[in-house]
Amino acid sequence: MSHLDELEAESVYVLREAFAKLERPAILWSLGKDSNVVLWLTRKAFFGHVPFPVMHVDTGKKFKEMYAFRDRYAKEWNLNFIREECPPVEMTDPTLPPAARSAARKTLGLKAALAKHQFTGLVAGIRRDEEAIRAKERYFSPRSEDGSWNLKDQPPEVFEQYMTSFPPGVHVRIHPLLHWSELDIWRYTKRENIPAIDLYFAKNGMRYRSLGDEDITKPVPSTASTIDEIIAELETTKVAERSGRAMDHEAEDSFERLRASGYL
Repeated sequence: MSHLDELEAESVYVLREAFAKLERPAILWSLGKDSNVVLWLTRKAFFGHVPFPVMHVDTGKKFKEMYAFRDRYAKEWNLNFIREECPPVEMTDPTLPPAARSAARKTLGLKAALAKHQFTGLVAGIRRDEEAIRAKERYFSPRSEDGSWNLKDQPPEVFEQYMTSFPPGVHVRIHPLLHWSELDIWRYTKRENIPAIDLYFAKNGMRYRSLGDEDITKPVPSTASTIDEIIAELETTKVAERSGRAMDHEAEDSFERLRASGYL
């Protein structure tokens, strides 16, 4: 098996475990490259079908290209698509820095969506290499009833043995891409010919490495206008993937505070 085959096989196993062991799971669709790979893997795991509801917790501030992508592929992939809105920024923690406070809208929107739909598990496209706090996650990561995350109290996962039985009231986050890297994502996207939003490809010497809300996400210098060029760039770059995210340049503990309260 190739490296990509091994990555794919483990992710497919995680997705099938989530389907078999959790009563009511759903997939969170952020519309970016990682969550698109999650959907692609899910379709492969279940023979072209996505058996989970697919939910976008919408801030209303995504790029227009992201909304166009969502509307097209929700139909083309025959998704059981759910859109839920986020509350206004005034409802978030006022002690957070501005960009983190804007991002916290998604935490509140997600908690409201969980209460509404009673999902017992959420599949998300996060990776360990993306951010230091995310490196502490598990493939099956329990949350308390209010969605908070205790990073010091996570189940051990060794030899691909995952804890999938949790007491009542525990909500589980499932992370099938935890072992992937940004470079893996693009190599797999190329191999599988997975659709990608045009914002990832350079125009006028700039492109987006990571996509969030339009008002708090900036492009980075780049001439990579094809997937092959993106792969070549990632093989040598020292620039952090989230360097265009305003939140990552604010107070050092902002992201940890958001993650502990339920942010993705």
